[in-house]
Formats: sequence, structure tokens, C-alpha cells
Amino acid sequence: MFYHLLKHVLLGPLLRLLFRPRIEGLEHIPEEGAAIVAGNHLSFSDHFLMPAIIKRRITFLAKAEYFTGPGLRGRLTAAFFRSAGQIPVDRSGKDAGQAAIREGLGVLGRGELLGIYPEGTRSHDGRLYKGKVGVAVMAVRAGVPVIPCAMVGTFEIQPPGQALPKIKRVTVRFGEPLDFSRYAGLENEKAAIRAVTDEIMYAILSLSGQEYVDRYAAEVKAELEEVRKSRDKKGGAAG
Repeated sequence: MFYHLLKHVLLGPLLRLLFRPRIEGLEHIPEEGAAIVAGNHLSFSDHFLMPAIIKRRITFLAKAEYFTGPGLRGRLTAAFFRSAGQIPVDRSGKDAGQAAIREGLGVLGRGELLGIYPEGTRSHDGRLYKGKVGVAVMAVRAGVPVIPCAMVGTFEIQPPGQALPKIKRVTVRFGEPLDFSRYAGLENEKAAIRAVTDEIMYAILSLSGQEYVDRYAAEVKAELEEVRKSRDKKGGAAG
């Protein structure tokens, strides 16, 4: 009940009023039945804007950190995600990917919409990064369509590290559903699952117009963090 109150009365109308999102391809979202909405991830605002314009309830696999943040902001964020019915996923450890897949298949098994960001993390520079294969495994195993989605302009209104978004118009584009029934039974074949994932990412790329990077975003972020730490260490030694 709180989900619908939040979406249709409290938060949804406010977001539509402030950001006046241009919505393209909303007819591609099925009115009923299970499906995956796979999108790029540019901003914390994505978590609010996409669900606000989709008529149906959509459940996201959200990183567990959103439920355990410190301070008032952390508690408010956790309360929002819990109230919105989002599922926390622990991304640490070797079994994290399988846990996320199990949770996602549970949502799809109930005939609901599942939202997922195949990149696995927010883009730190506005580019589109290589997709992780979990989305493909779920699509093939559950036998459901994948609707590609592109958020355009959300990086500019709220890049990583910026607490509050700028009030500026954004665009949300949905593409035609992707059918992967030809891969039925091949969810354990690495080459097939990689092909499905790449097809999904190409569809997102075609909608977003981003520059594509054939590497995982988390790896690039980790490298940049190591460079930053090295510079800070050198700077401290010089001082």
C-alpha cells in the first residue's frame, strides 16, 4: 500500500512536476506478466524517476549498502527502499551473483516486473560499461522478455557524489522487448549468456547514445581509486 501511496500521491507527482520527463516508448512495457526492464545507471535519481513513470509496480535488486547507510540520510534511504519493496542484494563474496539471480527469479516467478542495471554499479563518468551476465541468466531461465531502457540527462542533474539533483528536464526511453526464447536451456552456456548480455547492452546503447566501454565499471572504478590513493600517499610523503 505504501508503494502505491509513494508512487501515485507523494513522490511520483512531485518528480513529474519538477523534472518534466520526456517519456518515449512506454507502450513497450507489458500491461501484465513477467518482464525485465534493463537500463543504464547514471545517477541516484534513476531509482526514483524510472519507477515514477511506469504504471505497473517494478521491483529493483538494490545493493545492500542502500539499506545500511549511516546517519539520517542513510536511515531515510533505507526506509524508502524498504517501503518501496526493493530487494537488498549483498554484492560481496563469491555467492553474491547467485543470490541476486535467485531473488530476481522469485520476482519474475510471481509475474511481476523486475528492474535491473546490468552494469552493476553507477557510471562514474557518464559512459556505458560492459554488462554483467546475471540479467541474461534470469531472462533465459525465466523465459521472459527484456525491455531496454535509457536514462538520458540524469548524469547531468545528479552525478555521483552530488547530494541533491539539479532541477532540469530528463528523458526516459524504452525500447522494443527483446525475445531470447531461442536461447532456452542455454543459461549455463557462457558464450550464449555473454551474447544475450551484449545484445541487451547494445539495445541500451542505441537508446542512450552513450560512449561504450568494453570493461566492467567496477574494475575501472577500483583502478581509479588505487591511483587516487597512490597520489594521496605520495602527496602526504612530500608534505
